[in-house]
Amino acid sequence: MPRMHSRMELRGTLRLDEPLAWHTSWRVGGPADRYYEPADLEDLAQFMRSLPEDEPVYWIGLGSNLLIRDGGVRGTVLCLSGRLSRLEQTSDGCVRGEAGVACAKLARFCVQHGFSGAEFLAGIPGTVGGALAMNAGASGGETWGIVGAVETMDRHGEIRIRTPSDYRIAYRSVAGPVGEWFVAGRFRLVPGAVAEGKALIKSLLARRGATQPTQQPNAGSVFRNPPGDYAARLIEATGLKGLCDGDACVSDLHANFIINRGQATAAQIERLIALVQQRVLAAQGIKLEPEVRIMGVES
Repeated sequence: MPRMHSRMELRGTLRLDEPLAWHTSWRVGGPADRYYEPADLEDLAQFMRSLPEDEPVYWIGLGSNLLIRDGGVRGTVLCLSGRLSRLEQTSDGCVRGEAGVACAKLARFCVQHGFSGAEFLAGIPGTVGGALAMNAGASGGETWGIVGAVETMDRHGEIRIRTPSDYRIAYRSVAGPVGEWFVAGRFRLVPGAVAEGKALIKSLLARRGATQPTQQPNAGSVFRNPPGDYAARLIEATGLKGLCDGDACVSDLHANFIINRGQATAAQIERLIALVQQRVLAAQGIKLEPEVRIMGVES
């Protein structure tokens, strides 16, 4: 694992032609031209300042809710998972988590420190950065429902503190200032009993394990729930459980999950997503909108 050293003394790890299948929960995807894991927030800012203005930049965390195409990504991929990992209580009574902190870890931290309201995050298989970017939710809770403020970074490494009023927040959708990425969130919570919080997290995880294919490579929910209905119900009602394209299959356990049975390609997964959309539209008259983000070029 070569370390990057330059006159700017970057402390992170740079790799060229890095296979992104290693960094996504579907275990598919081609290589990134450049792949960087920052040492910390300061190092990330330094790295951003070192990039050419026209360099395409993509940010990933745990690689869930993400389909990287087989041709890979032209440009630079920044992976924050486990790197931007600071988690702390702030002086104003918030919990601050950097973008690389796993949602489940944030949920446990909040409970252990006597806060309630973040337990639902235990059921989200992503990081704080990804949860902020898409307003991730589970078990009736949504990320931006507990956000007090966020910290963002632009291409010049400048950090800004913004509030929810700077964004248009909707179901699985966040729109705000262009050219800024989330690097931390500050969460406002209410006091809660530690034992009750731990019990709630345990029950949420047990339900997730019983109803979702957590033991097989997947990216979480593939489609957004349409208003007043559930994508899984529509897919199942159309008879699509078990439908496959190669090793990419609609889960028999939860119809809104597509699993990789072992050797699936990104192209097979993408075709299966489109096929499910077509068949549900034809049978139910509803066009399902993907929740999964698709990145990269076809091979």
